[in-house]
Amino acid sequence: MLRLTDIKLDLNHQEGELKQAVLKKLNITDDQLIDFTVFKRGYDARKKNVITLIYTLDVETSVNDALLETFEKDHNVKVSPDMTYKFVAELPDNFSQRPVVIGMGPCGLFTGLILAQMGFKPIILERGQEVRQRTKDTFGFWRKKILNTESNVQFGEGGAGTFSDGKLYSQVKDPKHYSRKVLNEFVDAGAPSEILYVSKPHIGTFKLVTMVEKMRANIIALGGEIRFGERVDDIHMEESGDGQQVTGLTLASGEKIDTNFVALAIGHSARDTFKMIHDKGVYIKAKPFSVGFRIEHEQSVIDDARFGIHAGHEILGAADYKLVHHCKNGRSVYSFCMCPGGTVVAAASEEGRLVTNGMSQYSRHERNANSAIVVGIDPSDYPLVDGKEDVLAGIEFQRKLEENAFKIGGSSYDAPIQLVGDFLAGRASGEHGEVIPSYKPGVTYCDLSETLPDYAIEAIREAIPAFERKIKGFSMKDATLTAVETRTSSPIQITRDRESFESLNTKGLYPAGEGAGYAGGILSAGIDGIKVAEAMALAMVQSVK
Repeated sequence: MLRLTDIKLDLNHQEGELKQAVLKKLNITDDQLIDFTVFKRGYDARKKNVITLIYTLDVETSVNDALLETFEKDHNVKVSPDMTYKFVAELPDNFSQRPVVIGMGPCGLFTGLILAQMGFKPIILERGQEVRQRTKDTFGFWRKKILNTESNVQFGEGGAGTFSDGKLYSQVKDPKHYSRKVLNEFVDAGAPSEILYVSKPHIGTFKLVTMVEKMRANIIALGGEIRFGERVDDIHMEESGDGQQVTGLTLASGEKIDTNFVALAIGHSARDTFKMIHDKGVYIKAKPFSVGFRIEHEQSVIDDARFGIHAGHEILGAADYKLVHHCKNGRSVYSFCMCPGGTVVAAASEEGRLVTNGMSQYSRHERNANSAIVVGIDPSDYPLVDGKEDVLAGIEFQRKLEENAFKIGGSSYDAPIQLVGDFLAGRASGEHGEVIPSYKPGVTYCDLSETLPDYAIEAIREAIPAFERKIKGFSMKDATLTAVETRTSSPIQITRDRESFESLNTKGLYPAGEGAGYAGGILSAGIDGIKVAEAMALAMVQSVK
C-alpha cells in the first residue's frame, strides 16, 4: 500500500476528480489502480474565498514496487505505515494481583481498556458517578444551582472531556500510532467513522455518553471491574530501597485494596488527591498553567471571517480558530479549547467557587462560538505559603480566583460577565447586546477587571484588538467575556520516569494523563493511558520472572 500526501483539490470538486488526481500524480492507467481510501482530509483556508481541500490517501496499485522506485525522492509518495496496534504483553499464568486504575476520564478509560485487552482484569475506581447519572447531576447544577461535588463536569465517568467539544486531535508526537488505536476504539464504540479521516475530528457530549458506556461494557466483558462513587482517600506505601513501594489503597468507605500497581489518572481537578499524595511523599513539582475568560461571538461572525463566501459549507462545518499574542508586559495570551457552535458551561467542583468551560454537541449548531482567552502564568506568580514556595500553591491561586468570581457573580453560581467593548474601555456592563450569553445557570453584568490579576487584565486588553487583525469581528463591542477560566491544565506535575512511567520515588505508582501533567485533551490523554497500561503490563510480567 502506498501513502500519497498533499493531494489538493477545490472545495467543491466532483467525486471522480479524486481518482483522477491519483492517476495523474502516479502517472498510471486506470487498470493499474486497484483501490484507494482517504486517510486524512484537511483544508487550507488562508485565502478564505479560495479554499482548498488537502488529502492524504492510501493507494493500492498493481505496480507498487515500481512506483516506489520512480518516486524514491518524492516525500509525498511513501509506503503506508503499519498502524495496527500490537499488545506488548499478556497476563502470565502465575500472576494473581489486579492492577488498579484511579480515575475514569479518557486516560483512565484507556489504561483500563488496554490492561483488560491484555488479560490483566483491572479494577477501575471512579469517585464520580456513571455517565448517565453524572449527566443528570451536571444538568441539575446548570438548571437549579445544586452542585454535587463528587459528580459534575470534572468528576465522573468519561472525565472532564465528556462535557467539552469532544475534540480528537493533538499535537503530541505519536511515532507508534497510538492515536489510531484511540480513534478505532471510539469508532467501535459508536463514534462516526469520519473521525478517522477528517483533520479536526470531534464528537460532542451526547455521542461521548453512549460511547463511554459501550467501552465500559467492553472492559467488564474482558474481566475488568469498574466501581463508581469510590474516592481513594489513601495510598499505602512502604519503604523500598531509595524510595517507597505502593502496597495498596483505602477508599472513602474504609475498604482496603491490596495491589502493587496503581495508575493515577485523576484529572486536573482532584485537588484533595494532589494533597494526599504530596503528604505521602510522592514527588511533585509545580508547573505553569493559564487563566482567563470565555469569549463568545455569534458563530456566523467567525464563519464569515474564516470562510468568506464558503461559510456554511457542509464539509467545512462551523469555523474554529487558534490565536496567540505576545504582549508588551511579557505575557502571552492565547485561545484555548475553542468550541464552535457551542455553549459556555458552569464547571465548578467545589462549593463557593466558580469555574467556566466550553462545550459543543456533535452538530455544533448552537448560535454562539466560544473559546477561552487565557494568559500564561508560571510558579513564580503563585503566592508564597508561610513565606515559602509551595508546590501546591498553584491550587490556592486557582481557588482564590474562583472564590472571587463566585462572589462577584452574586454568590449563586451566576457568572460575572462583561461586553468586550466595555472591557476594553474599562467600564462596567449592564446588559447584553447582539451576543446573548449562553452560560447557565445565569450571569451578572459587571466590571471583570477585578476577577484576574492586573497583569492578566492588561494582557487580555492588549490581545483582543490584536486578534481582531486575524479574525474580523473578534473585538466587536457586543461580544461577551465570562469569568473565570482556571482549569486549563493541572497546576502540578507528578513527575515520572521516562522509561518505566513510574513515579520518580514511588515504585508501582504510575502518574498518568492531564492531572499528572502529561496530557491536554481527550486524544493525548487516551494516548498516555495506552503508554501507562503498556508500562504497567511489562512491569507486572517482569515481577513474576
